[in-house]
Amino acid sequence: MSFLDKIFGGKQEQGETKSFWKTIKSEEDLEKAIKQSYENRVAVFKHSTSCFISKTVLKNFEKEIENSDEQNVSFYFLDLLTFRPISNKIAEDFAIRHESPQLIVIENGKAINNASHQDISLSQIV
Repeated sequence: MSFLDKIFGGKQEQGETKSFWKTIKSEEDLEKAIKQSYENRVAVFKHSTSCFISKTVLKNFEKEIENSDEQNVSFYFLDLLTFRPISNKIAEDFAIRHESPQLIVIENGKAINNASHQDISLSQIV
């Protein structure tokens, strides 16, 4: 990775994905996440892999998760540049304006909270 990529949020490095993330790469994955929300809360993090701010917010949020003992939440990750149609579907289905980065909290199939940029934190979920 080049120095400029590190500063300006170039391509996401391989192997960085944290073990608590489940990825959304299809409408079927999104349906599974929504189904999961009937058992426990689901947090969907919509991330722009080309945005430095999104990368910084993601890292801070991941640290928050790692330092918590929260186990009643399923964490889902969406690369919104690669899977833009799914990101658009989320915005449309939950009637939430698209932002990046964005955290959407789903419970019983409905969005109960959402946050973007520096407002994203674990406190939005619990």
